[in-house]
Amino acid sequence: MRLGIIDCGTNTFHLLIVEMKVVGTFEVVFKERQYVRLGQEGLHRIGEGPFRRGVECIGVFKNKMQEYGVEKHSVFGTEALRRASNATDFIRAVEEATGIQIHLISGDEEARLIHLGVMQAVPRFKGKALIMDIGGGSVEFIIASEREVFWAQSFPIGVQVLFSRFQKNDPISAEELAMIEIFLEATLRPLDEVLRLHQAPLLLGASGSFEVVEDMLFRQKEHPLYSVVSLYDYYSIHQKIIHASIEERRQMPGLPPERVELIVVAFALIDFVMRKAGIRQLITSAYALKEGILSEMLNVPAPGTT
Repeated sequence: MRLGIIDCGTNTFHLLIVEMKVVGTFEVVFKERQYVRLGQEGLHRIGEGPFRRGVECIGVFKNKMQEYGVEKHSVFGTEALRRASNATDFIRAVEEATGIQIHLISGDEEARLIHLGVMQAVPRFKGKALIMDIGGGSVEFIIASEREVFWAQSFPIGVQVLFSRFQKNDPISAEELAMIEIFLEATLRPLDEVLRLHQAPLLLGASGSFEVVEDMLFRQKEHPLYSVVSLYDYYSIHQKIIHASIEERRQMPGLPPERVELIVVAFALIDFVMRKAGIRQLITSAYALKEGILSEMLNVPAPGTT
């Protein structure tokens, strides 16, 4: 059986098509992403251009699923579709144009599924880790061991939110970085409080911004599902990104053109969290939300269960 998953994110729509193998395992048959930028004009309402691009993208993904013989699919929406005043109109337009139903998942459910996906990819570790998934509209944090989730929460502070609210200059100014710091200090107070209870010096980073970290540092991955990143290596590119203009960022190897605009605020966020949590090592994960949903479709046991 072939399964299809469509993730309608705030910035990126993803399609993943896999073929089931032996129980609980799969092989990737096809994957594609389109930078729809659903939240480009703000998360309060989906603009006319992003609205059209989103509907068209789902149509393209539907045709791909038909082409590859997908028998069962799951299509889900996250922060942009949780918040936009015309999200219901968008979901209805997609169904009318394609016959596909988009199911909204809550921030807490998103965090749970991210943990399930990440645990399928990263190497074994001792103690507790902080999982961080940076989206366009929201960021999910999970504190977990290999076998247990201790705390999870979704915050509406994705990179599109931070960029639209704070970055007006290019390169970003010191004052804007200070404003982001003040905002994160207040907004992420629940994370700060829980980190006092749970020491989590390992950061497991999922999704697009962490893919950029990986791609800029490693020409070839040692492992297909994760990469181990030292703090020294991370900060070697962090400083370049933060102080570069958009034209300079466009010339940087490993930085995709579609991520050039928002990557600065993403790195400001990563830096804040790494300092706040006392992170000593970063591991990037190739799996996140889509793979968490896939695990449930395949009936893969959750970490720590049999």
